[in-house]
Amino acid sequence: MDAIRQILIKYWGYPNFRPRQEEIIQSILAGHDTLALLPTGGGKSICYQVPGLVLDGITLVITPLIALMKDQVDNLKTRNIKAVALYSGMNAHEYELAMNQVTHGEAKFLYLSPERLLSEKFTTILPTLNVKLIAVDEAHCISQWGYDFRPPYLQIAEIRPFFPKVPVLALTATATPAVAEDIQLRLKFKNGKFLSSSFMRKNLIYFVANEENKLQMLLKLVQKQQGTGIVYVRNRKKTKEISDFLQNQNISASYYHAGLDSRIRDQKQKQWKEGFTRVIVATNAFGMGIDKDNVRFVAHLDLPDNPEAYFQEAGRGGRDGKTAWSIIFWDKADILNLHKNFETSYPPLDVIKNTYQALGNYFRLALGSGEGQSFNFDLSDFARQYQIPPLIAFNSLKIVEKEGLIMLNDAIYHPSQIKILMNGNDLYRFQVENAVFDNLIKFILRTYSAVFQQFTSINESQIVQAFGITKEQVREKLQRLKKLEVLDYVPENNEPKIIFVKERLDISSFKISPENYEWRKKAAKERQLAMINYIQSDHKCRSQQLLSYFGEITSQRCGQCDVCLKRNKTDLSKLEFDRMVELIKPILKATPLMLDDLVFKIETDDVDKLINTISWLQENGKISDDENHVLHWVS
Repeated sequence: MDAIRQILIKYWGYPNFRPRQEEIIQSILAGHDTLALLPTGGGKSICYQVPGLVLDGITLVITPLIALMKDQVDNLKTRNIKAVALYSGMNAHEYELAMNQVTHGEAKFLYLSPERLLSEKFTTILPTLNVKLIAVDEAHCISQWGYDFRPPYLQIAEIRPFFPKVPVLALTATATPAVAEDIQLRLKFKNGKFLSSSFMRKNLIYFVANEENKLQMLLKLVQKQQGTGIVYVRNRKKTKEISDFLQNQNISASYYHAGLDSRIRDQKQKQWKEGFTRVIVATNAFGMGIDKDNVRFVAHLDLPDNPEAYFQEAGRGGRDGKTAWSIIFWDKADILNLHKNFETSYPPLDVIKNTYQALGNYFRLALGSGEGQSFNFDLSDFARQYQIPPLIAFNSLKIVEKEGLIMLNDAIYHPSQIKILMNGNDLYRFQVENAVFDNLIKFILRTYSAVFQQFTSINESQIVQAFGITKEQVREKLQRLKKLEVLDYVPENNEPKIIFVKERLDISSFKISPENYEWRKKAAKERQLAMINYIQSDHKCRSQQLLSYFGEITSQRCGQCDVCLKRNKTDLSKLEFDRMVELIKPILKATPLMLDDLVFKIETDDVDKLINTISWLQENGKISDDENHVLHWVS
């Protein structure tokens, strides 16, 4: 048995690789730069984790998603694989501890954000690391053609001269042909390979339903389909409203959005993953990195912004290979709302500039300062102070983020940490001389074994219960011990953060190219229109529509979606149907005819199948008839 298969079995317990995984791994081990295009749920992380364990050095994993970064590190640790993460917003103590592990060779995988990768603090030690593989996750973020462009990704190739013989593995689940080509160019591929798996998900049934009463249709879906599911909506308020609706129908449901306390989000996600909650109603903040295999349905009650986002969210269903449903319920108001949301997503350039300046004032940053600094951020308070509508403020800051000046991070829970600074003898004398702290210090020493060697996470609630005091009193005591230099104390943090990736710019130096801004806006509009076209088109197989968008133009009908089921009623095979269309189309394009004349003009032995085909084409908008019942081909 070869080494990579042994590793797969040993650490993951899988007897075989998924499609394309082994080929991608072999390409990397052969030293080729490789772009791996795998659909959601296709097992992208295995493609760098397995070769990373084969190679004798460290693997750099570059990803923009902090929550996913932490999940991956935790997941590897449960498999006894050493991994650490570096990301903007870490306190100095966390950073120092992580870097010690990296520089002392105690980690096989180092996850870091693109901003952190190119920070001065990291680039000074980067050349000393024994890097043997560079993995770029969410690689579509490097392309301005992509739907989630992030400027810091453009600088990743700058580290390649440090490691001229180290291969780069770029991974993405959502890349059109133009984006795939751009990724390879931006990462300076040499001797590169492009390996992709088909986007076809044979077990995933796509359905689109134009419905006024979405909640009743959702209820029917949930009652009919067994197993767990995800319901996506656009705003936070609706997550709770729909969750309450399902609960009132005796369906186990919960809700999830980025505005919840991160510990509550983690708890809700855990309960859903472990099957205690059947249906989770969520915004698009939910799902990234979720690897739950038995999701039987994914429903959208609001329209996604683009096919890339939809394909990724829909792909969270049916990862176990069994049948799953992806359904969009929509009405005319949804299209109007999508257009409205698009306009608010691109505020005027002067509004964006003023919002950026207000942000610097909000944190009292001097011009030229702030690079690398992280701040807790209350969007509502910021918007209120500077009289900017919250949605406009948020969207303006998202555009500033895309310019690579700041980062917006959702709340991620960081527990309190302590480290004893005194040696044992000095600490004993301190306890004797300061009896008021003696019991607390004894409790810490009994409960946390490594506090002399490293920063250790502590549970303040446990101290509250042990001593019968409030959490505020616990924090006050720990802060006093810090001032007395007995220990170092980093309080818990659970707030959203703003990180200044670059120093605060003067308003005259803050520039967003009007051409780039308009270009991005136009590209986003085209993706939005592609999403609208997908839901309104009822004459082409849903799967074929999605696959065509991602460059697969020779795919077969799925035979299961709402469009295919309608066409199946014609009682024609695909071959028969296509042959009939080939006979009908050129005649009607040349000369509109009445039904009898058309049937008479076409030579066929099966008139019934011909009429069934014509009826289907009429029902699905390919043939129209005027007031005189003359048939026209709709181009």
